[in-house]
Amino acid sequence: MQENENPIIVGRIGGVYGVRGWLKIESYTRPKENIFTYFPWLIHVNSSWKEVDIEETQQRGSARLLVKMTGIDTPEEAREYVHCELAVTQAVFPALNEGEYYWHDLIGLVVFNQDEINIGEIKDIVETGANDVLVIKKSGGNKAKTLIPLVMDVYIKQVDLIAKTMHVEWLIEE
Repeated sequence: MQENENPIIVGRIGGVYGVRGWLKIESYTRPKENIFTYFPWLIHVNSSWKEVDIEETQQRGSARLLVKMTGIDTPEEAREYVHCELAVTQAVFPALNEGEYYWHDLIGLVVFNQDEINIGEIKDIVETGANDVLVIKKSGGNKAKTLIPLVMDVYIKQVDLIAKTMHVEWLIEE
């Protein structure tokens, strides 16, 4: 991995499965089985990212994702990786069309409304069913959050990834 490339977390290892060193995977991708389309994987072990070789992957039913890493053949060896984060580099993601964004591109953007009031920084994005929702937090001691539906051209007026800003149509109540 290149020094200047930040890994993008796509999941974590949830536990050991069976007696041959298989691991349960908690995927953060949508749909969750998409994690198996992004390789190579990086695993966060001992405060650093290391690339791992995947021997085999399995999906058991709709809920269980399993992976067998090369060289991990016992539950004892596999246990060392439980709760470790899994990541990939930006290069493994397909290119998007104009006006489309990955969540990791939006998190951290500073949000301004139509009156150029700084609403805060996007800290998270939540999937609600109808549409995704931006979770925006103002810096400082105020713990209040602003929730804005992620609906392009309705609430979201402009995204500038280079300037790390987003402009929205949103009234702020004083």
